[in-house]
Amino acid sequence: MVEAGKPVVAAFDFDGTLTRRETLLPFLLYTLGTAAVARRALALSPTLAGYGLGLINNGIAKERVFVRCFAGMEMKVLQQEGERFAALVLPGLLRQEALHRLEWHKQQGHRCVVISASLELYVRPWAQKAGFDDVIATQLETLPDGRISGRLAGANCYGAEKVRRLQALLGMTDGYTLYAYGDSRGDKELLSRADYAYYQEIPN
Repeated sequence: MVEAGKPVVAAFDFDGTLTRRETLLPFLLYTLGTAAVARRALALSPTLAGYGLGLINNGIAKERVFVRCFAGMEMKVLQQEGERFAALVLPGLLRQEALHRLEWHKQQGHRCVVISASLELYVRPWAQKAGFDDVIATQLETLPDGRISGRLAGANCYGAEKVRRLQALLGMTDGYTLYAYGDSRGDKELLSRADYAYYQEIPN
């Protein structure tokens, strides 16, 4: 039960929770084109196979994909692609029931947070327009010349890292009531910390 006077935070995973599917592949296709993605996928096939078999963890596999796909690109160019993707493609991938739940939280005056392993490049512009208060997502490293290395800037926002970064954002460990929404293994730790946890479901 929500305690009177205690702030309420609603933390939403992105891929598979706010959206109907993973969004990285659509972003790669939008940014690079089908032929370029196919060539890179072929080169990455050992990594993708290792990830599928559970031999390579999520963060390492993701970083290898980003190095292959984005290394050398100007960050400002990719940010522009992310903003366009957020405006033009993401609306067609959203789950309406999740947006209704977000609206309910906003009407209650709850602090709404997107917390995702997806790239901040496109999660942030969409989330800000949707009315979220905060965005926590995976970031890419930018080199001094403004180009992307392909490596992650900090840890992949997955699993226990979601809990750590949410606590760092809020600056407290138990001074709030937490609603959490997720759909995968990467949300397990966050859901376990929530007062109200919803796994692969959005209440009416």
